[in-house]
Amino acid sequence: MSQISFADAEYAGKRKKTRREVFLEEMDVVVPWRVLLKIIEPHYPVAGRGRRPYALESMLRVHLMQNWFALSDPAMEEALYEIASLRSFARLNLNEPIPDETTILNFRHLLEANDLADDILKAVNALLARKGLLLKRGSIVDATIIAAPSSTKNAEGERDPEMHQTKKGNQWFFGMKAHIGVDADSGLVHTVTTTAANEADVEQVTDLLHGKEEQVWADSGYRGAPARVDRENLQWHIAARPSDIAKLPEGRAKTKVRKAEHRKASMRAKVEHPFRVVKRQFGLVKVRFRGLAKNTAHVVTLFALSNLWMVRKQLMAMTGVVRPKAA
Repeated sequence: MSQISFADAEYAGKRKKTRREVFLEEMDVVVPWRVLLKIIEPHYPVAGRGRRPYALESMLRVHLMQNWFALSDPAMEEALYEIASLRSFARLNLNEPIPDETTILNFRHLLEANDLADDILKAVNALLARKGLLLKRGSIVDATIIAAPSSTKNAEGERDPEMHQTKKGNQWFFGMKAHIGVDADSGLVHTVTTTAANEADVEQVTDLLHGKEEQVWADSGYRGAPARVDRENLQWHIAARPSDIAKLPEGRAKTKVRKAEHRKASMRAKVEHPFRVVKRQFGLVKVRFRGLAKNTAHVVTLFALSNLWMVRKQLMAMTGVVRPKAA
């Protein structure tokens, strides 16, 4: 083992833990490192006559931090030099070479080229299912718009051709949609698809169901979904349009409908939690890349990580690890 640098030694002796350090300690416990490394290892370059590749685990840790903290490739490289907690999490130190932005970029491209983001989501969900945290008795489906740059000031002189605009309410948006299927019991994401922003939500409903659920909840944008899914004994809970409820005459019947809609809405609220984590916790305000393929890999990875973040307390309790606290 190489000797640590003075900067890393000084960091190790400090007394206060920041929120970022607490977050990384929690993620270090709950991420199934061995399983993820096994998925990536067959595709990762081995040492040959050229420059020795960085340790796979270090590159995976760098990649996950890049997703958690919404860092570009150059920003990730600089953060590894500047922030000791990130170096420590990645098992790197200043006495050894730090991955540069090209190396970080190539690792992401390796995951994209081999469609490993889907495998990562499946591996995370398999772990959660074994722990009894993902039950799959019911599903909630929904979609969110992720904005894309609409500027044409680029080399091609045009907007991303795979992104489109759509109107929501009285406002226009340009970008893509992330469609998710969520476990009705836990609120964890089991399926992710992406489309351009102008595609109707209901078009993706078949791909968002895993096939084992007995009930499905959705908002009014999924009216007509039962006709698209060829499955018997599947109970649908689709929200009614507010305008349709408003047309009903006042009385017990209307009150009963409102209570039924409230129960549906309280269940559908769970689907908003992963969206909040991905957009607010992990900073997915706009798409990071050009084209749907790269952004799909990014979005799927974020939802896999959001699942781990949402149940980190339960996972840590199962492993007997006491949650760290910031001073």
